[in-house]
Amino acid sequence: GLLCLLLLVPATLSFGEEPIKESDFGKSLVPGKFILPAKEGWWNWGMAPIYDQQGKLHIFNSSIPFKGENGMGFWKSKSIINHYVADSIEGPYKLLGTVFSSDQRSYHNPQISKVGDTYVLVFLQRSVEKGSMQSIGMATAKSLDGPWTENPNNPIIRPTPDTSNSSHASNPSFLVDREGKFRIYYKSMSKGSKFREISVAIADQIDGPYIDSPKNPLISFKEMNRDIEDPYAFFYQDTYYLIVEDRMDVASVLSGKPSENVTPGGSRPGLLFKSKDGIVWERPEFSYNTDAHYFGKELSRSERPHILWKDGKPEYLFLANHDHSKAGFYLKIENWK
Repeated sequence: GLLCLLLLVPATLSFGEEPIKESDFGKSLVPGKFILPAKEGWWNWGMAPIYDQQGKLHIFNSSIPFKGENGMGFWKSKSIINHYVADSIEGPYKLLGTVFSSDQRSYHNPQISKVGDTYVLVFLQRSVEKGSMQSIGMATAKSLDGPWTENPNNPIIRPTPDTSNSSHASNPSFLVDREGKFRIYYKSMSKGSKFREISVAIADQIDGPYIDSPKNPLISFKEMNRDIEDPYAFFYQDTYYLIVEDRMDVASVLSGKPSENVTPGGSRPGLLFKSKDGIVWERPEFSYNTDAHYFGKELSRSERPHILWKDGKPEYLFLANHDHSKAGFYLKIENWK
């Protein structure tokens, strides 16, 4: 209990030399393959997967006009959300069309869930106007094929002065909590900070309003000059879980041997946090490993973790990959208890 509370004030932490352990979740992962090649002139990024009632696999993802050596450099202004379908994870994948695109804003990093008979898509949105901040939008539909209705209050979570998200709110992950309320975990940044933190907003209705927790940020390593991002949150077997990209090798600091010359980005294993209430989080363990580890390729960034659920159980972990013509890769979750 005390350890959980200490995690909220990293400046006072002293974890000694105990190394971060590999989680049982991480041990269960079996390499799959890379999927979703981009069409000519585009960059495919990440995958939000879900089965429909007939067992077909649907994937929503970010597609960005390719910017040559800068790759996905247009994502802040030109990203769209595309919709693919396949009969199985092996593919082939058919592009059904574009769900969200606009000359006025960028739609990016979607995450898909189902609540009752309603599909819920949350995403990062950003206006193309100069000086715009990243915010969070939502859309709902009764079918994965649409029509999708954007929340009339979009962006439903937006940067708010003098709070932990005063300069940034993005990369949302939606879940239904133990009490049947709706939570969106997301990446937040406070004014003047270079370090990403994890916050949550909670609502009584799917459409909101989403109210930021007074405990935000829930997870922060800003005092260590480190950070994490890309939260994928889920509630499973009466426990809250959060898979994140360890963007700046937080694991080395918590293990008592801080790495030097840390470059930002998901070129290292991810972390898995657990919690009884989804507010106070335990010391993390490793959640997933690198693309180099699984596929014997040159190391590049693996980000944007998402789980594909089947009959209420996690079946596959999907990760975006920064060094590939395809959107990313999947890993089979085998016998995770």
